[in-house]
Amino acid sequence: MKFSETNLDKHLQQAVANLGFETLTPIQQEAIPFLLENDTDLIALAQTGTGKTAAFGLPVLNKIELSRKLPQAIILCPTRELCLQISKDMQSYSSLTKGLKVTPVYGGTSIVPQIKTLKSGTHIIVGTPGRVIDLINRKSLKLKDIQSVILDEADEMLNMGFKDDLDTILAETPVEKQTLLFSATMPKEVMRISKNYMSNPKTIEVASRNEGAKNVDHHYYMVNARDKYKALRRICDVNPNIYGIVFCRTRRETADIADKLMQDGYNADAIHGELSQAQRDHVMSRFRQKKLQMLVATDVAARGIDINDLSHVINYNLPDDNEVYVHRSGRTGRAGKKGISIIIAHSREGRKLREIEKMIKRELIIQQVPKGDEICQIQLMTLIDKVVATEINQQINKYLPSIEEKLMHLDKEELIKHFVSAEFNRFLSFYKNAPDLNVSSNNKRDKNERKDRSNIRGERVGHAEKGHTRFFINLGKEKDLQAHNLIGLINEYTKNRNLPIGKIDIMRKFSFFEIPSEFENEVLRGLGNANWNGNRVNVEVSQAPSKQRSSRGDNKIRKRGKNNSFSDSNKRKKQNSSKSFVSKSKSKTSKNEERKNNSVGSGNDAERSSFKGRFNAAAKRKRRS
Repeated sequence: MKFSETNLDKHLQQAVANLGFETLTPIQQEAIPFLLENDTDLIALAQTGTGKTAAFGLPVLNKIELSRKLPQAIILCPTRELCLQISKDMQSYSSLTKGLKVTPVYGGTSIVPQIKTLKSGTHIIVGTPGRVIDLINRKSLKLKDIQSVILDEADEMLNMGFKDDLDTILAETPVEKQTLLFSATMPKEVMRISKNYMSNPKTIEVASRNEGAKNVDHHYYMVNARDKYKALRRICDVNPNIYGIVFCRTRRETADIADKLMQDGYNADAIHGELSQAQRDHVMSRFRQKKLQMLVATDVAARGIDINDLSHVINYNLPDDNEVYVHRSGRTGRAGKKGISIIIAHSREGRKLREIEKMIKRELIIQQVPKGDEICQIQLMTLIDKVVATEINQQINKYLPSIEEKLMHLDKEELIKHFVSAEFNRFLSFYKNAPDLNVSSNNKRDKNERKDRSNIRGERVGHAEKGHTRFFINLGKEKDLQAHNLIGLINEYTKNRNLPIGKIDIMRKFSFFEIPSEFENEVLRGLGNANWNGNRVNVEVSQAPSKQRSSRGDNKIRKRGKNNSFSDSNKRKKQNSSKSFVSKSKSKTSKNEERKNNSVGSGNDAERSSFKGRFNAAAKRKRRS
């Protein structure tokens, strides 16, 4: 379907045509005709980069009464960057509609100019929830005449903690209005908003939820954790024209990776929450102008970045939530172009990769980290292509006689060698004798681990990455612990925000994390007196089980942070004898209890005490009999 075939105002049609758009995207084809003919509420599920702004923006613009210079529509979005992008798009769509005014309102900048703009009158507000509430509280923004409310990337707004803000804003709008909710996913909180603030909404879904974009190829490289940055460099070097985003887990890691890339001569920079708004704007401006090839970012900082021609998305670390991977990968492969989503996978993330495959319903294709010779070949040919494509400056002619005199003793082959060496010696030296970074994905083991829970448990107990120490901590999902909470806890109590945190496994009652071994004592000392939400923290070194030990709970030998309560050999003998006794007398119920104590209780003093009490009681009963 073409825009010229819709019932949009002719000025809107022409403006869209001037922008180079002719055919509607799937989400636009579903939403635009419906919204032009109906005032019904709408839920639209579509990934980023599918043309959502035009899908809701054009119908909203079409309904604006120009004679009423007051807010008739409000578009809420999660970040300043997205706010500015939507506002820019709306202004482009309405460029031929005289008198129509779109006003962006957002935090991170002075509120005074925004108040002045609102006083002069506007038709459409595009804003972030926090700033909109500030303006409402200052009586500078009134929503009583709002006819359309649009929640763009509603799932992201809720993930960022805007739930109460959205409730407050929506309560200020009229009961009779059209509410449009656009989201990539439909979590429970989004469902709650739809039930509370929408009336019999129509739902459209242009693709299966969480399904990866069709124009994106999904690749992964399997390396050791210590080689991740080396692998990143090689991926960038083998793709000389790369233009992409590198996703990291933390602000510290983002800044660190960006610094390393810049020091190594790459056109890269970072964007994260610790940057000022002016710094963020400067970085984004350079990236949009392609003065930067790579933007290193956290997921939060990257929200709202809307760039259509990204060639690559690189997952330096996988997100804790698999849905986030879908959002990341959806930033490339837009506007009909092909894109590549790359995962630099840790050697023990095989199961995580399989879970992502199930979610996106696509195969992750393993790639070999390129070797030095391959990279040098590609880079050399890129250099030659660049030289050939360079436009000759005719001013060079007057210097040619002198140049020819200088080079007359060199034949053609020698001249080429000298030229290439002058430009390329550093590159050749760097990759001379470069080691192979690839490790086996061990798919067979991954399949066995999915089938055998005991093997999974054993993997979590020990076998830290080389050069790393694996720690046990007595907090898990039951205490609302998430990976970012654990990172924050470690940073707070060790007072070292540069501490590189490796693999994290959040379990139900406890968790594991890895730290380079050189920081082992620092972690044990720092977390020795730590507290998490009123819970005393217990951190121990988790050691790999010995081959001679059983596969049950006694294989979990940990170095205690303070007093080692298991150093007494008599206690160990007593514990072992208790296990022997229980194994002879247990019922179905006691079997389950034993398994629970062997797999979980070994990391929890209270559960050990409970087990000891049950054993003593059972022993007394036996003596009486």
